[in-house]
Amino acid sequence: MMNTPPIRIGYSLSLTGPVADNTRSARLTHKIWEDQVNKKGGLLGRKVELICKDDQGDPLKTEAIYRSLLDDERVDLVIGGYGTNTIGAALPVVIEREKFLIGLMGLGVNGNLRYPHYFAMIPTGPNPNTALTEGFFELAVSQSPKPKTVALLSAEAEFSKNPIIGAIENCKKYDLRVIHQQTYPLSTTDFSTVISGIQEVNADILFLCSYLNDSIGLVKTIKKSTYRPKMVGGAMIGPQSALVKTQLGPLLNGFVNYEYWVPVPKMNFNGISEMLEKYQHEAIKENIDALGFYVAPLAYAQMQVLEQAINNTGSLEDEKLSNYCRNNHFETVMGNIHFGTNGEWNQPRVVQVQFQNIKNNNIETFMDSSCQVVVSPDAYVSGKFIYPFSEI
Repeated sequence: MMNTPPIRIGYSLSLTGPVADNTRSARLTHKIWEDQVNKKGGLLGRKVELICKDDQGDPLKTEAIYRSLLDDERVDLVIGGYGTNTIGAALPVVIEREKFLIGLMGLGVNGNLRYPHYFAMIPTGPNPNTALTEGFFELAVSQSPKPKTVALLSAEAEFSKNPIIGAIENCKKYDLRVIHQQTYPLSTTDFSTVISGIQEVNADILFLCSYLNDSIGLVKTIKKSTYRPKMVGGAMIGPQSALVKTQLGPLLNGFVNYEYWVPVPKMNFNGISEMLEKYQHEAIKENIDALGFYVAPLAYAQMQVLEQAINNTGSLEDEKLSNYCRNNHFETVMGNIHFGTNGEWNQPRVVQVQFQNIKNNNIETFMDSSCQVVVSPDAYVSGKFIYPFSEI
């Protein structure tokens, strides 16, 4: 292995900017995989070298980075970065060069493009826009008294478009009436006017689609207000993060939100405990998300799929890797994965959690599922759903 060049795998992550807490978690997880695979002898008898560039969350920088990785760095393979915004920006370059790509946690980015060599590392299944929040709305209409009206509030950003599309579709499916729809600039720090305006509408359900910092601002503002919808939450990219959890603590009680992995027995997939133990040990030293429940399992599974495809094809050829991914199952820390339409998982595996009984802001509070209760779907339920929100 020492006499052969390494397999160079290039990609970008938004290591600075509004999602840096999540992307730094992905970067650490990728490093852990890189170290582990090289200790086992690498891939195809060659060391693996990950080349990661900071795109700063800027789609224009992302496109330029992928062109440079392929033209200047001449990497052997590329993988997708984190999230809808940057994966979407990388795909035109990937498609132009006919490259194989596994994207990390991009929601529905291949729905219109239908690029055959793209695969999604996100458990939202063949209908990702609706699957992300279907459990939220299905849970809502099963309650008594049944909610009837919905207000949709989202950040003005690319990532929020698909969840809002999905929310509207789910509202139609479950006979819920959208009576208010509003966006806010991602730079917003004072949400008092926004929430007071929505309070006047007085919708039964307040559906939120937010990033990390705005999630904090929204939760604080809602809890300070007298507005108490019957349910609140849905598509917040924030409460999954240790940073957000520990900042908000008991203020999170009652909010319902999606998760992809939660420490419940039914999600104790092969290797997940060992991976998270290693991750958490390193995360404390690097001062990043100390839990890793949201990004790390999927980031590690992303690399496991790549590893298994390379080993089982004995190749770095994009078309061979793509064909293998399309026709085979993968055993990962996220369980068994099989890709289907548009490279999405053939079956969704999104859970809804409700924050309950949080009494402090300590990180230890969030290490198990006692305060993050899985309330949907039935296959993963770990506790009783408390309804309405005002009862918390």
